[in-house]
Amino acid sequence: MQTGAYWCLLRWLVIAVGLVRAYLAKGSYHSLYYSIEKPLKFFQTGALLEILHCALGIVPSSVVLTAFQVMSRVFLTWAVTHSVKEVQSEDSVLLFVVAWTITEIIRYSFYTFSLLNHLPYLIKWARYTLFIVLYPMGVSGELLTIYAALPFVRQSGLYSISLPNKYNFSFDYYTFLILVMISYIPIFPQLYFHMLHQRRKVLSHTEEHKKAE
Repeated sequence: MQTGAYWCLLRWLVIAVGLVRAYLAKGSYHSLYYSIEKPLKFFQTGALLEILHCALGIVPSSVVLTAFQVMSRVFLTWAVTHSVKEVQSEDSVLLFVVAWTITEIIRYSFYTFSLLNHLPYLIKWARYTLFIVLYPMGVSGELLTIYAALPFVRQSGLYSISLPNKYNFSFDYYTFLILVMISYIPIFPQLYFHMLHQRRKVLSHTEEHKKAE
């Protein structure tokens, strides 16, 4: 488990370093996605294993929450950003990439130090506090990127299947993306308030433990 958490932390540090180096080289934050496109696709696709890890109890996280988070990120990475080249230069892509990167560095730092039985309070605090900003930031980037992709999807008919065909089946990817955006309305508040509840529980317990000492 310790090795797995360490390597997950390392892969997101690679993306963070790639973003910083590209920014320093270009002097601009525009189109930084291209500097980390390949590692992001590789690492984010590999994150599908996290669902299995949660199911097996290797990682102490909710299977449902992890599955939603990982699948939504894989979808954004491949079915939107990779598939619709026109959105790759959008600032909204950088918005969710930065949010994902900071979130995962904090999360895997938390796991790594917890497994070493030496968890600094700062990392615990960051794990249960910075999501207050990072989660809406990531969701905003995701929604803005999907929205930016809509006209290109509609124009090209990307992934859409029209009638007539031998399977008598139709699929409109443009409509599907709109439904995906709408699905954030009931799902995001539930996840966000769940995390706020976890924050109150964990940090209040830490404060009580400090007072007891």
